Amino acid sequence: MSLHPNEVLLAPVVTEKAYGLVDDRKYSFRVHPDAHKTQVRQAVEQLFGVKVERVNISMVQPKPKRRGMHKGKKPGWKKAIVQLREGDSIEIFQGAQI
Repeated sequence: MSLHPNEVLLAPVVTEKAYGLVDDRKYSFRVHPDAHKTQVRQAVEQLFGVKVERVNISMVQPKPKRRGMHKGKKPGWKKAIVQLREGDSIEIFQGAQI
């Protein structure tokens, strides 16, 4: 499946754990469920103008939720952790302070 780079990366992951990885040049993104490592690598390099060393992809499992008697599930999603080459950084993550 051919995806445009804007369709591959959906949003940055904004958590304390994700911001802790920024010091190691690792950035986390929520990605399209059909995207694979090569598409994620090409999208990050094209959109942010950086060189990618490594891409790790994992599926975030759906969580069961309950409100009173009603049971349901929050949807699962796909996450990519991208490690950049030495000296490269992505500016959207630079404004956050831990």
